[in-house]
Amino acid sequence: MNKNSKIYVAGHRWLVWSAIVRKLKELWYNNLILKTHKELDLTNQEDVKNFFENEKPEYVFLAAAKVWWILANNNYPADFIYQNLQIQNNVIHNSYLFWVKKLLFLGSSCIYPKYCKQPMKEEYLLTWELEPTNEPYAIAKIAGIKMCQSYNRQYQTNFIACMPTNLYWPNDNFDLKNSHVLPAMIRKFYEAKSNNKQEVILWWDGSPMREFLYVDDMADACVFLMNNFNPTKEQNEKWEVFVNIWTWKDVTIKELANTVKKIIWFEWEIVWDTDKPNGTPRKLLDVSRLENLWWKYNVELKEGCKKSYEWFLNNNK
Repeated sequence: MNKNSKIYVAGHRWLVWSAIVRKLKELWYNNLILKTHKELDLTNQEDVKNFFENEKPEYVFLAAAKVWWILANNNYPADFIYQNLQIQNNVIHNSYLFWVKKLLFLGSSCIYPKYCKQPMKEEYLLTWELEPTNEPYAIAKIAGIKMCQSYNRQYQTNFIACMPTNLYWPNDNFDLKNSHVLPAMIRKFYEAKSNNKQEVILWWDGSPMREFLYVDDMADACVFLMNNFNPTKEQNEKWEVFVNIWTWKDVTIKELANTVKKIIWFEWEIVWDTDKPNGTPRKLLDVSRLENLWWKYNVELKEGCKKSYEWFLNNNK
């Protein structure tokens, strides 16, 4: 990409997508196309086609998706598979029809099998069963990867994908009904401390291991890949069109809870609700492919948690 390239960021208002916009602007990419859901419904085939025909973006960051946490994935499986497939099909196909130079599709680490060999390499995709609680969402994301690779093979496009780990940052969603694990913990500990409660109840038994990536690091990796990762014909044949984005460092949910507990200065007990599902036992991504391109993350988990809690105190009470 050059600084005047016409760049479309799909879904730019949400956590992941707004970070990509910030990073592009920081690097002086100012010819950005940004549309709200009201302005452009990506599930509408005709609207998306008209958009690409009129705007003709040169580069596309496909970050739009229906994303919530484990309970929502479990309760609304039809919504997750239908809406995500619609978005991906419309954007990827029209990127081909209207000669987009390059597209980056954002997936998720949930694409890997539930009991996947650790650390998870890109080639472990589809080697075993998925985690049932988020299978519809994962299948949609896998379909997006396969679309990128298939269009590259058949039409010689340059469509790539990346699979980030669990993402977080200060301006996160702290709503307990649909937030992810880290912001949910911050809110629970804060409310317990504020209301002088002597316990915090958390899901699972604390044993699953997860890795967390500060969203600005993810955005930096996305722009880096757009500029530096171009799969060869051989890589397309081997399905090597996607790259893991990770830190090589995972922690148990219990360790994460204790970190948040210390940051918030909560002095009482953590109670684990073991009737709730644990999800995938471990999701440590192998990032050798990305490291070989000479990219590395910057923000450590403890530092990022402190930033998130400070933002929450000032903005989200």
